[in-house]
Amino acid sequence: MTSSTDRIYKTELRCAKIVSKIEPKIIEQIAEAGYDGVECTDTSLSLAEAREARRICELNGIRIHSVMRGAQFNNAERVEADTEALRNAIRVAAAYGASTVLCVPGSAPAPNLKPENFRISFNQETLEVTSVCEGDNTPHAEYIDAQNHATRCAQKGLPKVLDVAAYEGVRICLENVWNNLWCDPALLNAFIRSFGSPWVGSYFDLGNFVKYQPTENWLIALGKGIIFKLHFKDFLVDHSLPNSGTFVPVGHGSNDWVKIRGILEDLEYNGFVTIEFEESASTKLSDKQQVQKFHNFFAGVDILKGVE
Repeated sequence: MTSSTDRIYKTELRCAKIVSKIEPKIIEQIAEAGYDGVECTDTSLSLAEAREARRICELNGIRIHSVMRGAQFNNAERVEADTEALRNAIRVAAAYGASTVLCVPGSAPAPNLKPENFRISFNQETLEVTSVCEGDNTPHAEYIDAQNHATRCAQKGLPKVLDVAAYEGVRICLENVWNNLWCDPALLNAFIRSFGSPWVGSYFDLGNFVKYQPTENWLIALGKGIIFKLHFKDFLVDHSLPNSGTFVPVGHGSNDWVKIRGILEDLEYNGFVTIEFEESASTKLSDKQQVQKFHNFFAGVDILKGVE
């Protein structure tokens, strides 16, 4: 899928793994495998407990670099509750020593439209979508309304946490994962930049969007300075399948990893890359093999070199 390159990179990438609770034995194993950090999903603990979790990780040379918090602003009646939940996640992240919080700002029902047929047009000022494909958009009116409703709710809720983010020094990373929103590079870029804040950026998943357009198109469209963190997984595009493809182990999908690494260099991205999962019942790699994939990617060589 990829070939080796002699390019020398100035940017530095670091590998991480998702964990729930911070447990000493697990952190020791992660450190032994060669990971640099973890992304934590637990925000239910006290600030004192989060500081203790940070201490455990730092003793092992591991950093809790981010917190995963799926706050949603889809329901106008829940904006205040969602906002408070995100504020709490930011405070916990600061106690962990994390620099970012992942936030999923809303969702929409899946449209009756194949990913390869998306042709989104939107108002540059309001960001409201006017059409999602060429021709008659009447069959997609409900989806368009849901998309625009989610945008309005996020625009109402997210600004309310920016003061806490700035105070704690924790940036908010927006991820649209598979919530059927902002499924176009230009629209995602415009949505994130509409907040006009250095505390809001992208948590970009390198496997989630290739079914719409090649991953490198998304990275280039988002541009320099807007991508705060990255998720690492692969997707094999097959438009004959219901979801236009399937998740596969990294290196077995449609991503050109050498090209992606070069674009990250051009964007001057320095920071963590977190593996989310390897979707395959037949491929069970050890943590050390997963770390080897990271190192191959970081070096811009065949991602499967020395792994399989």
